[in-house]
Amino acid sequence: MPRAGLCRRGWRTWPETPPGAPVGTGILDYMADPRPRLPSPGPSFLREIELRPGDDRRVGMSQPQTIADDWWVTLLWCEREGAVLTFNDLAPVYGTPPGSPLLRLGPGLSGTLSGLILEENGRQQLRLRLGQPPENEEAPWDAPLAVLTGFRFEPARLLAMRDSELAETVLRAFRDALLRLAY
Repeated sequence: MPRAGLCRRGWRTWPETPPGAPVGTGILDYMADPRPRLPSPGPSFLREIELRPGDDRRVGMSQPQTIADDWWVTLLWCEREGAVLTFNDLAPVYGTPPGSPLLRLGPGLSGTLSGLILEENGRQQLRLRLGQPPENEEAPWDAPLAVLTGFRFEPARLLAMRDSELAETVLRAFRDALLRLAY
């Protein structure tokens, strides 16, 4: 039975879900995407986690490194079937918002890690950068969903956590921030 929805011109009908497809997805979800995708940056340092339960999109991270001034640096990404997604793949249904996706990702990530990130002079010590810039600077949401992140953590909280526990906390916070991109 075709699904229907309200649009500006009245009710419209979507094509039926193909046989064997997960319930609740339309045929448009299975059309080939003509954009070339970057391959996954490599195996994740921790076991990749699903973006949502039962989802084939996974979130991973490279092995974190501590550099000068105790900055904890890692690459975080979201992939499907070995190819890195773009920010547009997780953009809101109503369209991509203006500005860089990092403007939405940063507050979500810092909010989730609030209390763990060091504050200095009233500013959280968190830095985000796109892993690869978009081909067109006018369309920043077309950039691959790979983000180079840098954190400085509260020393007392850092001493109370194992390295793997800290990495898992950051990975889950990144996943939660990605889910907020669609709002």
